[in-house]
Amino acid sequence: MEPTPEQSPHHAYPDHWEADVVLRDGGTARIRPITTDDAERLVSFYEQVSDESKYYRFFAPYPRLSDRDVHRFTHHDYVDRVGLAVTIGGEFIGTVRYDRINDQGRPASAPADEAEVAFLVQDAHQGRGVASALLEHIAAVARERGIRRFAAEVLPANNKMIKVFRDGGYTQRRSFEDGSVHLTLDLEPTEKSLAVQRGREQRAEARSVQRLLAPGSVAVIGTGRTPGGVGRTVLRNLLASGYTGRTYAVNRAFDEGPATLDGVPAHRSLGEIDEQVDLAVIAVPAHRVPEAVADCGEHGVQGLVVLSAGYAERGAEGRELQRELVRQARSYGMRIIGPNAFGIINTAESVRLNASLAPESPARGRIGLFTQSGAIGIALLSGLHRRGAGLSSFISAGNRADVSGNDFLQYSFEDPDTDVALLYLESLGNPRKFNRLARRTAAVKPVVVVKGARHSGSTPPGHAVPVSRIPDATVSALMRQAGVIRVDTVTEMVDAGLLLAGQPLPAGPRVAILGNSESLGLLTYDACLAEGLRPRPPIDLTTAASPQDFRDALAEALADGTCDAVIVTAIPWVGENGEAETGDGQVLAAALHKAVAGGSAKPVAVVHVEIGGLAEALAAASSTAAPRPRTVTPAADRPQAATTLSTGQARNTAPATPTAPEAGPAPEALTTPPVRPGPGSPADPKAGPAPEAATGPGRIPAYPAAERAVRALAEAVKYAQWRRQAAVPGKIPEFLDDTIDEPGAAALIEAQLATAPDPRGRPLTHDEARELLGRYGIAVRPTLPAPDPEAAVAAAARLGYPVALKTTAPHLRHRADLGGVRLDIADEEALRRAYGELTDLLGKPAELLPVVQAMAPRGVDTVVRASIDAAAGAVLSFGLAGAPSELLGDTAHRLVPATDRDAAELIRSIRAAPVLFGWRGSAPVDTAALEELLLRLSRLVDDHPEVVSVALEPVVVAPHGLTVLGASVRLAPPPARSDLGPRRLPNY
Repeated sequence: MEPTPEQSPHHAYPDHWEADVVLRDGGTARIRPITTDDAERLVSFYEQVSDESKYYRFFAPYPRLSDRDVHRFTHHDYVDRVGLAVTIGGEFIGTVRYDRINDQGRPASAPADEAEVAFLVQDAHQGRGVASALLEHIAAVARERGIRRFAAEVLPANNKMIKVFRDGGYTQRRSFEDGSVHLTLDLEPTEKSLAVQRGREQRAEARSVQRLLAPGSVAVIGTGRTPGGVGRTVLRNLLASGYTGRTYAVNRAFDEGPATLDGVPAHRSLGEIDEQVDLAVIAVPAHRVPEAVADCGEHGVQGLVVLSAGYAERGAEGRELQRELVRQARSYGMRIIGPNAFGIINTAESVRLNASLAPESPARGRIGLFTQSGAIGIALLSGLHRRGAGLSSFISAGNRADVSGNDFLQYSFEDPDTDVALLYLESLGNPRKFNRLARRTAAVKPVVVVKGARHSGSTPPGHAVPVSRIPDATVSALMRQAGVIRVDTVTEMVDAGLLLAGQPLPAGPRVAILGNSESLGLLTYDACLAEGLRPRPPIDLTTAASPQDFRDALAEALADGTCDAVIVTAIPWVGENGEAETGDGQVLAAALHKAVAGGSAKPVAVVHVEIGGLAEALAAASSTAAPRPRTVTPAADRPQAATTLSTGQARNTAPATPTAPEAGPAPEALTTPPVRPGPGSPADPKAGPAPEAATGPGRIPAYPAAERAVRALAEAVKYAQWRRQAAVPGKIPEFLDDTIDEPGAAALIEAQLATAPDPRGRPLTHDEARELLGRYGIAVRPTLPAPDPEAAVAAAARLGYPVALKTTAPHLRHRADLGGVRLDIADEEALRRAYGELTDLLGKPAELLPVVQAMAPRGVDTVVRASIDAAAGAVLSFGLAGAPSELLGDTAHRLVPATDRDAAELIRSIRAAPVLFGWRGSAPVDTAALEELLLRLSRLVDDHPEVVSVALEPVVVAPHGLTVLGASVRLAPPPARSDLGPRRLPNY
């Protein structure tokens, strides 16, 4: 919207305050500033508010707004007077405004930093979290305009409004004055207010996905009158799945009057349907989609699955069509899966929804699957079906214009029917949020991710999202830090998902191997070593072993306290005539099921070679198999967050209340809305429960190759270890506070940015960098310039011998291999000789910019860096110095702020880490000092986002202490952080 002439040009319409939000019930709404064009909307809104709500707002009967009121409430300067409205379908459903006041409560301008705030929400929309969302946004606006406190007068009987203020998490003061409650809120975000905000976001977004996956009724728009076509295929799949709600076929080409198609009511438009439609599947050409969306919005549809193509995957014009589609749907309060989607599936017995192009609905299971690619979705569904695996839910998001992998994580976190979340992602629209949600979800159930488009350097067609510049190796490391199981292929994802969904977590890396083939056992043994596991010598049962022998050996291994997991290897039995015996698979599967029926807390996997029927028999639940508890540690040592689950709980989940960092308040349980069966419902009362597949108690995953089974088990071992550690999160040591001068560093940064000629910031000089880092207890060894031999000699005399002579020219910096560094110079004669050699070899002093520096104690040369990526946030990196580490990419990464555990893991996770711990008889270095340095640098970039890049190179770590020999720092205005502001849906 454009500013009106009455508004100051200095206070133009702030379009960055506009935001789409998800409300408590999962519906969406738009928050935007109120303008002078909103007079009629405001009057209409006020007329629909009850007399009681008007009384609570104005403290007196106030049946209608006067012209003066309307003018006042629609004319704002967007600084001292601000009004925001929540709209659905273009109409107001709630408003909030603030007026800046002085100490006497009178209208004021800056520098007054207090404002009076008041809310009004339509009665029909109270209880949906409208006021809570408005409070978050008006508080952010106020902080932007220099307001630090809100004051509010509330009648004691207005309990709902008092609760909104009380539950916001802000620091507040309350008093009773002149018959009303006077509230003062400090608007500075607190840990509590941020936790409240994220808890509300989680419940709202989870509910929005749940509404899509468990609708009470579905309309397929674009259903053809003849067999074939996308719409008719979806309708057929809906009917075949036994969907329990109402189903409707919609096509404007249908004849007028009552009609049916495939046994369901057929209509020309949604307006002809007498009852509520919750979900619409749109399968019409792209140019007709806006008409269909408007029809849905005007008739109260809650969500859309848009199968239509022709959007962002077609280029810039299609991308704009996609953005308009999202804007249109959200304006009506609807969320979208798609466009260019493959569809959605929910196998819950109370729903049985297959609103997709998948011809066969998967069996019911404990795996949730999200994919951004229809083709990959087809392949995954097929692969899971072949392996006998079942799903709890499936979403193929297509171009992922609205509902994303983040939303799926929000839903999976709460869904009691999902034990494992599998995601195929081609882009991360909000990496910071993904990392936060994945960490919280992984604390209670596994999250397995395949990331496509890793090396293309661009976003896949159709995905209009910000592109992160951080390398894929860094993305992988950050996912691991969040507990995500990152695998390379969809086959590995299915392999890991089957094991995690069907077996308990291993308590450690010790693996028992048993089978009837010595060769297959040795292959499995080698694979275990390659994956970092600790296998015991394989137990060869010989080719004469019977199923009973397998059962006895497996039972013994499960009872053995010296192993944490068991891999069974099997080859076919060969009869006397040299042919494989038939029926081996079912018999062996029955024997293995009986062995695990005792409820062992160890995972079991089977590697088999061409044993017919074995995988299918293992995939079937054993009628005698008791549910086995899911655990991550031995019972005696198990932390509270990894408590063994009782029979009937999701076997791979932790207790209902998450213990991971940033978990926030315990979420409310999701409930499936009641379905409304009736005339036209396709549900078949004879259909019975859907079959349950290989993702529950008593089901043993089978693999055709040892490497695949071992890789899946290795991922489970690493994940279980992460779970144990996440139960007791790391800390930031308190001793840092005593040696850090945060205000002094802030003043230096402000002064240095103020003098920067480039608004994008500037690099600091060596001395400036030393001073700034020194404020955080990071000492950088000084250097003295040596523009000629005499200056070099003078510098060495000042510093004291031995010294180092090195170039600082950008093309030679940190390149000792090019001869730009001379070490251990003991006297003046050696210094003059080294200076001459350096200039003769590499160029004139003016080009080399040589410096002299005192020698540091000998140790291991390392590199410590921190940088800020606009999408992912601040990243701390560590590796050894030198070309080999750079060539091999041997660098570890962690997100900032780093804890003591993160710092310890960081230096131990590089492949060359043994060099730091006494490799080949060398003296171990002072890793405690190195960890402290990492924590100090993490604290610096976390406290001051203007520090966008720091490189400490080299950092020489000696057996006692360390020395930072070089440092480069760049300052710039900090990138905007979307994860700290009020809740909002992304607009790509």
